[in-house]
Amino acid sequence: MANDDDRIEGRLHGEQPEVEAEPMGMRLLYMVLIWLMLSLAQTVLTVATVVQAIILLVNKHEPNERLAEFGTDLGIWMAKAARYQTGASEVKPWPWTELD
Repeated sequence: MANDDDRIEGRLHGEQPEVEAEPMGMRLLYMVLIWLMLSLAQTVLTVATVVQAIILLVNKHEPNERLAEFGTDLGIWMAKAARYQTGASEVKPWPWTELD
């Protein structure tokens, strides 16, 4: 499990590409767009959670691996979006950069 934790840590806090700071008006526009995307992501996370709970109940406590991996990817994207939103990073999340 440590390998998964290391991999996730690298995806969240790995090297940040060099980007120029944007004018404040553009940053505010991106912040609003990303806020809307985060709201949608929260809804998607809720649906994925309910679906995975049903799968766990039906499948003898065995999660759907693809759905679990999707949840990890979604969580990492949300963390990257939150870092941009709060000024911890100048790197915008997907779709402006690679999803990795």
